[in-house]
Amino acid sequence: MLLAVGLLTEPEHVRMSTFSFRTRPKASEEKSLAISHLGKAITVNGVLDTDGELRIHGRVLGRVNAERLVIAPGGSVEGDVVATDALIEGRLNGRIFAINVTLESSAEITGRVFHNTITVARGARIDERMPWRPPSYFETLDQLPETRE
Repeated sequence: MLLAVGLLTEPEHVRMSTFSFRTRPKASEEKSLAISHLGKAITVNGVLDTDGELRIHGRVLGRVNAERLVIAPGGSVEGDVVATDALIEGRLNGRIFAINVTLESSAEITGRVFHNTITVARGARIDERMPWRPPSYFETLDQLPETRE
């Protein structure tokens, strides 16, 4: 479980690792995911890793690796997101690599959304592309592709 209790300013304070994708978890696994919350008053610089669900109400400057990610209304991520499932209700400036993506009406996305399935609510704002990828793309993704300037 991820616990964040303040402002992290040094990237070496967070664990860095690669992330492996899984296909849709079984119903029993979905219910057993540990849930971590990043509060409104917290800003994190660096990489966040969790094997469970991460709900971001604050701000992340860096990469997020999670089984399931929720960027809540008012929450923001500036960096890459790697998850099996991603629900975006807040702001993201970066790339999403997720098998299943849901963009709610309050979502503001600047960057690419690599997905296998996507649901976009009316009102969601997206400034970039949303390339489709087969599930095998995510299963073999060991390192993220470099960004093009």
